[in-house]
Amino acid sequence: MLERIADATGLAAVSVEYRLAPAHPYPAAWDDCEAAAVWLAKNVKAEFGASTLAIGGESAGATLAVPVLVRMRDKHAFTGFQAANLSYGNYDTSMTPSQKWIGARRFLIGTVDIEQCSNAYAPDVSQRRNPDMSALYAELSRMPPALFSVGTLDPFLDDSLFVYARWIAAGNPAELAVYPGAPHAFNIIGHPHAAAANARIDAFLKARAA
Repeated sequence: MLERIADATGLAAVSVEYRLAPAHPYPAAWDDCEAAAVWLAKNVKAEFGASTLAIGGESAGATLAVPVLVRMRDKHAFTGFQAANLSYGNYDTSMTPSQKWIGARRFLIGTVDIEQCSNAYAPDVSQRRNPDMSALYAELSRMPPALFSVGTLDPFLDDSLFVYARWIAAGNPAELAVYPGAPHAFNIIGHPHAAAANARIDAFLKARAA
């Protein structure tokens, strides 16, 4: 996926090997991604010969990308990302309705799977609506233009719909791409909508990079 994005957009693609739960629960992965973003903000010109920065990911990657943007704004006074590519993230660890109702039908990933993941990285249930953990509750002003991609059979459908609405309500540009009949991770498992979704992602990133 990263090679495709690099080839299609001209951007260098940097992957963060963040620490994994349950050995390293919240905020370990968040801190690792923040550290990578801080390094890139300081070194992108010297290391890659350009100043354009985009952020994003799919599933857990999208889950982490939004809190990183908020941390960069609030802790480092940095709002220099030009784009956010956010594919089917989990933006509410306390569970949106679709995590329960679509998840009960278990298209690739189900409610039980989500609960097990949440218990691994967020064992303290009282923290699950912490805005740093669950981006739905974050203050989202001064965010970059974003593309939210999700399928109608994805348990995280509501997460993308809700955060997209909050993104634009906070005054940020955003696009929403909803793919009928597409499950979680549809654009990397050969689903019929995969090619169209990936082409839109690449075009979005390329346009913002330009």
